[in-house]
Amino acid sequence: MLPRRPTGLLSRREGLALDRISARQLYDGVHERMGLRWISGMRGEARALDPGATQSRRPSLIGYLNVIYPNKIQIVGTEELNFLDGLDSRQRWEVIHKVAAYQPVALIVSKDQAIPSDLREVAEETNTPLWISPKRGHELLTYLQYHLARLLAAKTTLHGVFLEVFSIGVLITGEAGSGKSELALELISRGHRLVADDATEFTLIAPDVIDGTCPELLQDLLEVRGLGVLNIREMFGHMSVKPSKYLRLVIHLKPLRDGEDTDALTRLTGDIGHREIFDVAVPMITIPVAPGRNLAVLVEAAVRSHALKSKGIDPAQTFIDRQAHQLNRLPPW
Repeated sequence: MLPRRPTGLLSRREGLALDRISARQLYDGVHERMGLRWISGMRGEARALDPGATQSRRPSLIGYLNVIYPNKIQIVGTEELNFLDGLDSRQRWEVIHKVAAYQPVALIVSKDQAIPSDLREVAEETNTPLWISPKRGHELLTYLQYHLARLLAAKTTLHGVFLEVFSIGVLITGEAGSGKSELALELISRGHRLVADDATEFTLIAPDVIDGTCPELLQDLLEVRGLGVLNIREMFGHMSVKPSKYLRLVIHLKPLRDGEDTDALTRLTGDIGHREIFDVAVPMITIPVAPGRNLAVLVEAAVRSHALKSKGIDPAQTFIDRQAHQLNRLPPW
């Protein structure tokens, strides 16, 4: 892929992000939250969890110990250990080796239970990561499912300024020099909050829900031409920034060209459309930029109007209905 020309603080990057994760990456990401300790099978840290490879065999990414349809991450709880203890030595040997032969990404023993010596030895021999946690099995299952869903979700980075305006996540886009950062600074000074400037990372966390966050490198920062990079948190306080927000509206700034005019219907309803992000149609409002226009007021009005329309209140349609009613009242010629 050819490198893109940098724009502002970071260059634009689009496409799907992480589609596989190694045992080491997973462990490093959750061991503090789940109290994990790596007991055996350290040499298997490169084993990767690839969701696409599991679909033909019907297993899930994570679940309780299952020999018939093995999960990629197997949780070994009290019932599973009791099941192993109820087998004779030969059956137990066969089951443990069968589990290891499927090459799971990791085995996790819950509630700090005593790990059988044979399970520990087989994990070491087969380079199968074996972890233990003080958490209950359902806690491990719930959190790891959430964590993996976030890590393996589709991601993209879009150019623009992402803010929370009247509790709605708004991405402001436009050509370079269209005044996005200055507009963002004005909105922040009016009490709205910054999520990310220039490069916002968006994650598809549900079929129709897109979550926007700020890259660590850019947190709390806003670049304004002539002023350089500003630390919004230090300038306006902790309430002026927000770590993440769901994307609900795109506002596109479009320079108004000389002689360019909008059609009558657009003047009535506004320049409203949609922008496809992860195949999700996100409402988009285009605002013409011209000298003397108060863009901050226009953006606030656009967000308020969007909120009303989401509740079924459409002023343009109300006007059209009133006009039609007045025409119907006229006597026939």
